[in-house]
Amino acid sequence: MTAMDQSAKSEAAREIEKLLELHPKGFDLSLERITRLLDILGNPHKKLPPVIHVAGTNGKGSVTAFCRALLEAGGYSVHVHTSPHLVNWHERYRMGIQGGRGQLVDDAVFADALRRIAAANAGQKITVFEILTAATFLLFAEHPADAAVIEVGLGGRFDATNVISDPAVSVIMPISLDHQPYLGDRVELIAAEKAGIMKSGHPVVIGHQEYDAALDVLIATAERLRCPTAIFGQDFSAHEEYGKLVYQDEFGLADLPLPRLPGRHQYGNAAAAIRAVKAAGFTVTEAMMEKAMTSVEWPGRLQRLTEGNLLPHAPEGAEIWVDGGHNSGAGEVIAEAMANFEERQPRPLFLIIGMINTKDPIGYFKAFAGLAEKVYCVPIRGSDAMIDPVILANAAYDAGLVAEPMSDVGEALDAIKAIAAPASPPPRILIGGSLYLVGDVLADNGTPPR
Repeated sequence: MTAMDQSAKSEAAREIEKLLELHPKGFDLSLERITRLLDILGNPHKKLPPVIHVAGTNGKGSVTAFCRALLEAGGYSVHVHTSPHLVNWHERYRMGIQGGRGQLVDDAVFADALRRIAAANAGQKITVFEILTAATFLLFAEHPADAAVIEVGLGGRFDATNVISDPAVSVIMPISLDHQPYLGDRVELIAAEKAGIMKSGHPVVIGHQEYDAALDVLIATAERLRCPTAIFGQDFSAHEEYGKLVYQDEFGLADLPLPRLPGRHQYGNAAAAIRAVKAAGFTVTEAMMEKAMTSVEWPGRLQRLTEGNLLPHAPEGAEIWVDGGHNSGAGEVIAEAMANFEERQPRPLFLIIGMINTKDPIGYFKAFAGLAEKVYCVPIRGSDAMIDPVILANAAYDAGLVAEPMSDVGEALDAIKAIAAPASPPPRILIGGSLYLVGDVLADNGTPPR
């Protein structure tokens, strides 16, 4: 399969536009509609290769990327489902190729699946997310592969992906406050929702957890369901030592290259992926782990822009990073990564941030107090849920930062360029706060994921 042509609106995108006109946007957490639809389609979710099912507030996309890299390093073909996408709907479906790297779903294949699903649904009440999830199962069932890595969309217990009844392994990554209107206003409530992907007697891998309350809920659920469980920090671990990633579990120890994905938080993500692939029943060699650490890709997550249309707007020599992290937990992780960059190579840090109104901007901004020189707050194109840049700038001010609203990212980069001191090191610029903003930036820069 070949990736879609990015230069024109695709056939599948037109099909999705039709669906968006017919069905509500957003989430309606229930398994009844998706179960009904899948039954009409012949229950493709029961015809998948071994599934690694991934939930969590933060890190689930990264661990998904590590799982894919690890399996592909061993010559396995891997289907991968992620959400949301950054630029094109096709990013949600990466189709495995035997002996090679997976590719984004072919446009004609995707469009055909959507039409068949819409016909099967016959206009009944459903959300577009549920239709897109049905497409995951239909595509992955109809195209053979050795494994499927499927990321939860929202929560776990009532997420549309949770019709998977016999995962090879369930993975729960770090849990923090996010989507509180849907999942609850305490980490233990959110943990209970995420734990809903655990299935009786099936293996569970629990990634690094900042909150003991969340960890307690996850462990209690796994014990109640009698799931073989591996817990970060108890059964497996990873840390940096002499420029190497040292991974250890009950099977042994490996000295690996540091992950290609920047930030110390990726050590735990890599470790969870290694342990998850082992728990799923795949043979994992040290050579596979080494290759995965250096080949892993995850666009829009601490991704550095080294070329593209936006770079001329920034000061010469500036570092430009994009990251879609959008909650307080993600803010802490990203701020730590920026602080580590600062230790190695000091540069003034500027933020360009856009967020939607379901997030906690003050919680996100607090992590950067004392680290960022200034925040430029921008709108998110085409979003009814965006936080007005003036309101967002006030939130940054309340978190202890100097902030100013801007009309768009280009204007913000021009403003940084205008105040950058020629005698100082070129600045470090972080653009983020929302995956939607990052998607716009990658599209405008001419560097969409492929």
